[in-house]
Amino acid sequence: MELTWVEVSKSALRHNVETFRSLASNSLLGAVVKANAYGHGLVPVAQTVLEAGADWLCVNALYEAQALRQASIDCPIYVLGYVSPTDAEAVVEADLRLVVYDPSLVEALSAAASKGRSVPLHIKVETGNNRQGLSLEQTLALARMIRTLPGVHLEGISSHYADIEDTTDHTFAKEQLSRYREIDLALAADGHKLSVRSFSNSAATLLWPATHFELVRVGVSLYGMWPSKETLVSALLEKRNAPKLKPALTWKARIAQVKTVKAGEFVGYGRSFQATHETRLAVIPVGYYDGYDRGLSNLAHVLIDGRIAPLRGRVCMNMVMADVSDIPDAAPNGEVVLLGESNGSAISADQMAEWAHTINYEIPTRINDRIPRILVD
Repeated sequence: MELTWVEVSKSALRHNVETFRSLASNSLLGAVVKANAYGHGLVPVAQTVLEAGADWLCVNALYEAQALRQASIDCPIYVLGYVSPTDAEAVVEADLRLVVYDPSLVEALSAAASKGRSVPLHIKVETGNNRQGLSLEQTLALARMIRTLPGVHLEGISSHYADIEDTTDHTFAKEQLSRYREIDLALAADGHKLSVRSFSNSAATLLWPATHFELVRVGVSLYGMWPSKETLVSALLEKRNAPKLKPALTWKARIAQVKTVKAGEFVGYGRSFQATHETRLAVIPVGYYDGYDRGLSNLAHVLIDGRIAPLRGRVCMNMVMADVSDIPDAAPNGEVVLLGESNGSAISADQMAEWAHTINYEIPTRINDRIPRILVD
């Protein structure tokens, strides 16, 4: 019997893919499945979203791409993160396309490329995020280098917004878009023909059709979460219909023990909670090792058959305690919902993020990979 598991709704994923397929009908839909598909399960999510209409899969690292290939997934796979030049042969073997900014990686890929095949490359251009990326002059230099080498070709350019989700003032994001277009025009003037330009994450895909170009990269919203409240407000301010996104993940666990604590007794480490009256506690075998944030201590609640059971005491490494005084049928082996819907009630990633003082992205992606992901419906 599993003590904790994650259920992922295939119908919710399909709905979200279809939503973005309609929003960006003239672009390739790149489904971002990095970080274990934002905690939802890399391979099963990849298979589901491809069946639903996604065109490309986007990952962060080589090992993620290799796992997809080992699962017999043969669609275009786009690696967004760092790849070492020492892994060039593995990139060629797995038939991947890469974001590049390092000339030594480009040279290694050229040397590793097999006859008759050419590795598609996307230069990461710097527009204001200053995380990866090259200036206009550096971009032109690398593009010219790629043009001279066998076994590689420049397929496109990409960039990433620095401040599109945290504000409703998109002045800086639009400045980034202007810089991106400047680099695009400079490459064209230099004789480079790009077939796949990409500068739309979830927020830009939702807000600005003019930024979709040939490929949109949809991450957090593929899983039914708005990138931020500000993005939702921005969509309404832009007088666009805010699409209905369906959260796909439900995190469940079983009750390990139910016990009674007398009035005046303390619960958990640091004695951070003291019972003011006789209290029934359910001990649930999930803790911060599993990805249930310690910041949820004495703030969050779980759901048992749709009814609220507040956490009491600190989140431990491997367990939490919840007050079930008002849930008389709570019993060992009973089912608990930590995140998601339960009999008409719900705990959203946004709500958990508020309790833990973080962003909704972090909530599902921190769920320990060892916990089973189960596709439902």
